[in-house]
Amino acid sequence: MKNQTKSKLSRRNFLLVAGAGGAAAATAIAARAISKEDPKAVATSDKRQGKGYQETAHVRSYYNTAKV
Repeated sequence: MKNQTKSKLSRRNFLLVAGAGGAAAATAIAARAISKEDPKAVATSDKRQGKGYQETAHVRSYYNTAKV
């Protein structure tokens, strides 16, 4: 009986370690992908930069058709 309990715990520990290792690997890959981002590419020289959101006629038309 003691042998069965030990093997169950061993399997659980293996699965726990495998899951934690997978999560750590995913986090490392995500962090590496984010760090490669070029900060210069974020800045744009768009002339429309200051306009922001504008509710135009076609936007109002869409809102009217989307009402529930």
